[in-house]
Amino acid sequence: MTTSRRDFLKVTTIGGVAVSILGFDLTSAYAEVREMKIARTTETRSTCPYCAVGCGIIIHTLGDKSANVKPAIVHIEGDADHPTNRGALCSKGITLKQDVVNDRRLTTVKYRAPGSSEWQEKSWDFAIDRIAHLLKQARDEKLVMADAQGHTVNALTSVGVIGGCTDTNEINYLLVKAFRAGLSIIPLEQQARI
Repeated sequence: MTTSRRDFLKVTTIGGVAVSILGFDLTSAYAEVREMKIARTTETRSTCPYCAVGCGIIIHTLGDKSANVKPAIVHIEGDADHPTNRGALCSKGITLKQDVVNDRRLTTVKYRAPGSSEWQEKSWDFAIDRIAHLLKQARDEKLVMADAQGHTVNALTSVGVIGGCTDTNEINYLLVKAFRAGLSIIPLEQQARI
């Protein structure tokens, strides 16, 4: 038997009237109504880090921003007010919470010395100092001061820099200033153009 929309509406209306006339107590049913998981959360707007589209996302965190409370991400969704995606997310963007809240996610620096097969846990200061040392070493060894005709070029082409998809125009401007003007690095790209 197929039920039409009209028949369904008739049955539900008659059922609702019968419930109210017969005097069923619905307080236990109302007590079972659950609160939404994002009801007491803080909304933070951000940008999806996966590709160069730059979709807007809303991150819902639970916690009152007290010093002794660690916020927990409850839900991540597309931002309906964002002009790029208008609330829609691709299959990778939808799974962003599983990437952020993941017990296998690395939260410390792992370092493997040249020729070693073992990973060691190091501090962030060690990582920053190591990167600075290797960058200075590469600049000292590979900087080209002049081309074949003797023109001054000051070009370091053995090191490249890439900006992320969430970088703004201002951040990319500063990347160019810092790495081209400061360190003479020529290979410089931004992920949105790749």
